Amino acid sequence: MNYSVLKGASYALIHTPDMILHNGTTQTTEKHVNPDSEYLKNIRDSYRTYEQVVNYAPNQTYIGNIHPLELKELGKGWVDVEVEGNRYGKLGEIMPQDEFIVMIKVADAFGLVELEKEFVADVKPRYAAHELTTDEEVASIGEGIDRDEIARLVAEEHAEAIYNNDILIGCVKTAHDIDVNLNAHVMYENLVVKASGVLAFKHLIKSHNLDVNTVEYVIECSEEACGDMNQRGGGNFAKAIAEAVGATNATGSDTRGFCAAPTHALIQAASLVQAGTYENVVVVAGGATAKLGMNGKDHVKKGLPILEDVLGAFAVLVSKNDGVSPVLRTDLVGRHTVGTGSSPQAVITSLITNPLDKAGLTVKDVERYSVEMQNPDITKPAGAGDVPEANYKMIGALGVKRGDLERKDLMSFIDQHGMPGWAPTQGHIPSGVPYLGFAQKDLTEGDVNRAMIVGKGSLFLGRMTNLFDGVSIIIERNSGEMKSNSSVSKEEINGMIGEAMRNFASHLLGE
Repeated sequence: MNYSVLKGASYALIHTPDMILHNGTTQTTEKHVNPDSEYLKNIRDSYRTYEQVVNYAPNQTYIGNIHPLELKELGKGWVDVEVEGNRYGKLGEIMPQDEFIVMIKVADAFGLVELEKEFVADVKPRYAAHELTTDEEVASIGEGIDRDEIARLVAEEHAEAIYNNDILIGCVKTAHDIDVNLNAHVMYENLVVKASGVLAFKHLIKSHNLDVNTVEYVIECSEEACGDMNQRGGGNFAKAIAEAVGATNATGSDTRGFCAAPTHALIQAASLVQAGTYENVVVVAGGATAKLGMNGKDHVKKGLPILEDVLGAFAVLVSKNDGVSPVLRTDLVGRHTVGTGSSPQAVITSLITNPLDKAGLTVKDVERYSVEMQNPDITKPAGAGDVPEANYKMIGALGVKRGDLERKDLMSFIDQHGMPGWAPTQGHIPSGVPYLGFAQKDLTEGDVNRAMIVGKGSLFLGRMTNLFDGVSIIIERNSGEMKSNSSVSKEEINGMIGEAMRNFASHLLGE
């Protein structure tokens, strides 16, 4: 079987402190139910600076400057462990809020975003100097409008305000008078998804010297949805992002599955390429403003800064087999089925050990498991514990039960096969895919031969089913052997031709 390959991945974080208060659902809900709370009054005191965000070890890991195993060596609890960070990483960048606001303006295709003149004059030159910015994009920014007009749009026409350093500097206008799916708040959320997805995609193009004209299909897999009252969620982020990066030969569609969607999309991309339908498929996802400051109140209670202060985005390139890049084993896929059940053992069995059994492997034969790679600095103060570590304990425990390892080796298994979590809690962002950029190197230049990407999702949040969800796929070092996509070998074809000719000759001879 000629598998498709993982060519690479790129990542982006955007520091968005003002969006915590004005767009994160924890804070907007607090404004509604308890507007005079001490939490809201003092929230600005709990914001990190851009420099602190850049010098935060998990964020440097996300953009590729620190390998997950190097992060492990720093111990646990990285809030007070300042590293010498860099805005740009081997796999992407950490963008400041003001430049990203300009990106939102650039991403706007319907004239919905207005920015204030002084803000534009200040930030536009810095955005224009970014290595990924085009002259056409700079021209689309314009010169801005008066702040008084922006204030009027917010006060009188239901526009969604955009703030920078607590100052009103822009707004997103409503796209329809009565359609709630096109109101200003939803349009703002969706433009953030598009803009952040574009940033990650652009880094993929640059870092992999990708001829964007060779991209034939794009799958977008974030948690938001675009559409109107007649087809809520029926829109297409994928094609919008492809258009914005100049992928003129691409089509695409969106895949939704809560947190598990990226792994679903990765399997879909691998299958499309392996089938020969497309040669190059990009999986991309933008960030979610709703998740900003989601556990903020718990962080502040524990004397921590609000750590959910960044949007996350990523882009992954899946291509036909080149004989070098890691192969995506589409025949070794784990899946949480309708009948699986929700017990931890049932979930781990369906996602981890079922595909291993199919390949005749033990849990020890996978060197790296990339599960829900959520940063424990964020989840532990909120009472959710260390999510990756909990997953590794369950995998190891099931391995003991299966006889794959001795009970005494459980902790060493966790240490050797697991990784610390480093991804922001943006829902879909931590779900297996943060390791893909490292996996591409580890499975070619490093000593890793096999990894598993695991995504999980909470379908019950949509109130349509009580079911849980999850899928997984094994990625392996490339053997260098490349076969034809045909299901029939050349020798078999020759044999069939010979057999047909003999039968025809026999018919002519009357035998």
